[in-house]
Amino acid sequence: MTQATSLPEPKTLADSGVLVVGGSAGIGFACAQKLAEAGVRRLVINARDPERGEAARSRLEQTGATVHFIAGDARDLNDVARITAESERLLGGIDVLVVSTVADNRPELFHDIPVADIGPILHQMLLPTMQMVSEVLPHMSKRQNGVIITVASDAGKTATPGETIIGACKAAIIMFTRTVAVEAKRDGIRANILTPSLVLGTASTERITNDGFSAKLFASAAQQAKLGVPHASELGDLAVFLASPAARRLTGQAISINGGISAA
Repeated sequence: MTQATSLPEPKTLADSGVLVVGGSAGIGFACAQKLAEAGVRRLVINARDPERGEAARSRLEQTGATVHFIAGDARDLNDVARITAESERLLGGIDVLVVSTVADNRPELFHDIPVADIGPILHQMLLPTMQMVSEVLPHMSKRQNGVIITVASDAGKTATPGETIIGACKAAIIMFTRTVAVEAKRDGIRANILTPSLVLGTASTERITNDGFSAKLFASAAQQAKLGVPHASELGDLAVFLASPAARRLTGQAISINGGISAA
């Protein structure tokens, strides 16, 4: 039995315009690089640091893709509107949105977190994803096509000492993206979440594994990764699949690549 649908066919990667927020380093850069290597020809990356963003753009252009860099802070509403408008113009429409931003804090036991720090952590971790999706979604809905990939963490699935606020933020991103997936499916839009744990090849991992409580926490996590601690490029491979027509039936899912640290 076939089901009639008036929605357009999902775009191939070669026909898709891609915006990667947080695309100058870490998981965001790995996603941008893997998408370009898989056939994406029109790519915009966004980051706060212009120097690092231009360096990333130059590296990505070696794939043969046309790559633009837009400096801006996804925590700022004016920047969010500008990033979206410029990306729509440069790409001829944002077909794939990847949001992979990072915050400066690291895991600490809750009783060691000053109450004054809670608000800023929420601001850094939650606003970029929600604001970027909010700004881009109407454009995708109008075209009745689109892919949204957000990056959260296993901390949003499994209660972990030291990740009370972080876990709450990541759980919020997961539920936010899942609910967007349910609401937007009628417009041909798919939304999924990457939920890594410890990831090699990122400045964030280097920062949180240097010393203190977080170093002990992730040393223990690494021991649980019997299949090996994943590299950022492996998250990029998953992003390629999720962005492609091969995943046309997959939406609202939070998928972990963590080497066996957890089965959440």
